[in-house]
Amino acid sequence: MSDYSMIHLPFDPVAFQVWRGERGYHNDEGQALHHLLSETFGKGVLQPFRVMKATGAKTSSLYAYSTKTIDDLRATAAETGMPNALAVCAPERIQMKGMPSAWKEGKRYAFDVRLRPVRRLAKDIGGYKKGAEVDAYQVACLNARYSAVCEPIGTREDVYLEWLQERLMGAATVDTGTMKRFQMHKASRKGRSINGPDITFHGELTVTDPVAFAELLRGGVGRHKAYGFGMMLLRPVKD
Repeated sequence: MSDYSMIHLPFDPVAFQVWRGERGYHNDEGQALHHLLSETFGKGVLQPFRVMKATGAKTSSLYAYSTKTIDDLRATAAETGMPNALAVCAPERIQMKGMPSAWKEGKRYAFDVRLRPVRRLAKDIGGYKKGAEVDAYQVACLNARYSAVCEPIGTREDVYLEWLQERLMGAATVDTGTMKRFQMHKASRKGRSINGPDITFHGELTVTDPVAFAELLRGGVGRHKAYGFGMMLLRPVKD
């Protein structure tokens, strides 16, 4: 097995809303989750992560990748966790599975990933300053608008799929991908509000570099991984 594991943490959404209100994290759920997990288990210990809730369910599930053991996580939470935070994510109910250390080149998997597809601008363009974080689709539109060569940019889904393939960095190729959810989301980062896309992709991929693929899963995809984005969840491909 590898040096990291997948963590499952039962998550109480009602207790979370109480904790979030007490701490003043009203505007951005990802920011609230980042602080809750960092203060309870340590900064970056459960990252990337994803909160999932079935329709009608009273509890949610938080999944994350981590290099820590269950005993490590429980000990840290017992030593430093606040009572109202522990009411949200009960450490005594943590479950864990070790992730494979070896992946097979050419193996296909179905995937489910929540992403924030944004780009940092390399130059001033369209009223945005160099270095600004902008929706990848909007960047494609701006580049097409100000380019000397008129080229079609495709749909929003097309642009985001291209962005995802770039972020896989040769570890895998996306065979199919469908954007199952899209919304614009204002994130709170260091006292600033940043608007950007919040999407979920379902699809299928093929592993092309087993070592890089393991690193990709562990590190997550794209930006804002500390706030609930970028965790790649795998499933068997349907026959």
